[in-house]
Amino acid sequence: MLLLAVAMIIGSCSTGSVETIEPVPFTSVKVTDNFWAPRLESNRTSTIPIAIEQSTITGRIKNFEIAGGMAEGEFASEAPFDDSDVFKIIEGASYSLQTFPDPELDALLDTLIMKIGAAQEEDGYLYTYRTIMGDNSHPWIGSKRWEFTHILSHELYNLGHMYEAAVAHYQATGKRSFLDIAIKSADLVDRDFGWGKIENYPGHQEIEIGLVKLYRVTGEQRYLDLAKFFLDVRGPEGDEYSQSHMKVVDQTEAVGHSVRAAYMYTGMADVAALTGDQAYVDAIGEIWKDIVYKKIYVTGGIGAAGGNEGFAEPYHLPNLTAYCETCASIANVFWNQRMFLHHGEAHYYDVLERTLYNALLSGVSLSGDLFFYPNVLESTGSHQRQAWFGCACCPSNISRFVPSLPGYVYAKTGNDIFVNLYLSNSAEIELADNNVEIVQSTLYPYDGTVEITVNPETEGKFTLRLRIPGWAENSAIPGDLYTFSDSQEGTVSLYVNGKPAKIEEENGYVVLDRKWSRGDVVTLTLPMEVRTVIADERVEADNGRFAVQRGPVVYAAEWADNDGEVLNLVFSPDAEMKVINEPALLDGTTVITTTATPARKSLDDEVLLGEMRPITLIPYHLWNNRGPGEMMVWLPSTPEAAKATPAPTIAYRSEISGSKMTRAINTINDQYEPKSSIDGTRSYYHWWPDNNQWVWLQYDFEKPETVSSSGVYWFDDRPHGGCRVPAEWELLYLNNGRWVPVETESDYTITLNGWDRLSFKPVKTTAMRLRVRLSTDFSSGVHEWVVE
Repeated sequence: MLLLAVAMIIGSCSTGSVETIEPVPFTSVKVTDNFWAPRLESNRTSTIPIAIEQSTITGRIKNFEIAGGMAEGEFASEAPFDDSDVFKIIEGASYSLQTFPDPELDALLDTLIMKIGAAQEEDGYLYTYRTIMGDNSHPWIGSKRWEFTHILSHELYNLGHMYEAAVAHYQATGKRSFLDIAIKSADLVDRDFGWGKIENYPGHQEIEIGLVKLYRVTGEQRYLDLAKFFLDVRGPEGDEYSQSHMKVVDQTEAVGHSVRAAYMYTGMADVAALTGDQAYVDAIGEIWKDIVYKKIYVTGGIGAAGGNEGFAEPYHLPNLTAYCETCASIANVFWNQRMFLHHGEAHYYDVLERTLYNALLSGVSLSGDLFFYPNVLESTGSHQRQAWFGCACCPSNISRFVPSLPGYVYAKTGNDIFVNLYLSNSAEIELADNNVEIVQSTLYPYDGTVEITVNPETEGKFTLRLRIPGWAENSAIPGDLYTFSDSQEGTVSLYVNGKPAKIEEENGYVVLDRKWSRGDVVTLTLPMEVRTVIADERVEADNGRFAVQRGPVVYAAEWADNDGEVLNLVFSPDAEMKVINEPALLDGTTVITTTATPARKSLDDEVLLGEMRPITLIPYHLWNNRGPGEMMVWLPSTPEAAKATPAPTIAYRSEISGSKMTRAINTINDQYEPKSSIDGTRSYYHWWPDNNQWVWLQYDFEKPETVSSSGVYWFDDRPHGGCRVPAEWELLYLNNGRWVPVETESDYTITLNGWDRLSFKPVKTTAMRLRVRLSTDFSSGVHEWVVE
């Protein structure tokens, strides 16, 4: 098959005479700054190696060996979609090879690809679980190929990641070994699926993106047609979880699983760019507004609900139970880049940049070897990055995204260059009439001055378009979900060769259309003032609170800088905020110092304020690099919004234990009154995924106490989650070393969205135990347990 050296024309835009925009590929951009370059290096030295190591330990790589007859045994890892993690790691490693040539890594990829080729069946089918275990060997895979592809088999999802990886490997190394495997697979999928053949869609979108990439590198029209088929065949008989509840062109709201959704929107944008399908463009335009105007977090994260790992109703954006999956942030970046390439408008990059510097970067530690799956905006100390997960999509996704970052910096069309992200780098850009080297020098995102040196191969006229971020012009985010609550004094300034230049904007870009000579220097200065952000009042979780932002970076208060606790603090948005550069802190960062007042509860439930004390805020993406502890993005501005230190009740002074010990166990005595059983504004304790058994919680008192009543508020996350109120419960007290049921004076009740209170004959004891019988099919949890 002839491989085409074609430009990656992604979409049409609306920038006057400009007709098409394409990204400047990552292979043409060398990152040199102090912010991103170390992250690219840690991805090479830590993230990719640990992903390969974990894929070896967990059996993901061995699955290919077994399927290929190179080893014996049963499927060695947990899930049928585990093949995809190996593909994503190869993709990331291929990107990394472009920046950091590494013969040893190159040879390792050759070995992995050889094993993948061995695992591929003769006709091109590649799905190690079925090859090893056979049909009907897992509830997800069905009795034959493709039977459950629209549900959970992930057969097509895995292949989408393989196609992306194969293209990346070919582009990075020039080797066809993996690309030929992908082509053989895609040809089988094309033979089996289509109108008049198998008319079904992938339960997890991704193959659409991979097929478009295969089309671009091979020029094979069948692959593009197949990508469009998988979109058009979707709906209306499916469900919201997989966005198959209606035809894709009829969808106007973001629903269901957020990663599936954003991958689908990205695929729609890719296909629309190459087919001119305006219905796709219109649909994803409406969905984009629904997310950005109603459903995105201030950090740029998407997906509020853990039950469906995705979108909730508009304005439901809880902080402590925010899902904001790392994969969803990566997918959001993919999608917003495509939206920009279609329309040429800067506000898509405003969203991309917000996600990039906050929700996405939070997903990986500074060391590059620890990862978040969800990315909460508030923590009681129960969250900590992990080295790996059973479902390891996020670490492997990080391994492939970070080294691809250089491909998001610039775009071009004709004789126009778009500068979309600001970071120190050098780039070689081919225009229609000239070749241009662009060299950026900046300390962004902590400093707003960007120096851009323009070196055309020959003196000539072309256009430089510099993105002016919305935050630099008083727009926190497109729409009014978040707004700045303070005024900005600074303004954007622009100089060319040391002389002030007129700022003329078009679609959010300063347009410099002039004759350029080698060594011309553009100096752009963006105002880097500390700004306070407030949310739409319909975002209940953020009422009485504000966030702090400087440039694209959202800040947070974390335990390590603030005497071990922050959730009880009350801030003033009018308090002085100082910017301090801390080169020795967290590999070098910029912090913000201010003041706050601690709040505590009295025994009569009154909130008392203490003395004002100094507080340090750090960039949100850096939290949890010094261990678990309290953290919050949205800072309370009223005592009512703060989580006051609990009163010294019997329960609060007790030592807590339970049948299942997690960090969240310490939330059962925090004296928070839930709004409902599914309330996610505070942490809660649960026994999930356990069910159909007795479990327990226990208070050991500081000293013998006489108690005669107790109350429990159950956690229940119906309809999507796995927890319900329990089947039954009982209360016991410790009597001479034996657990004895209390003598009740009221009935045991089981209540949804309310307290279950029990009166009993007074007992003097040193400990109480709450025994809970979980229902047959569901687990349960506890918001609060009081003893009086």
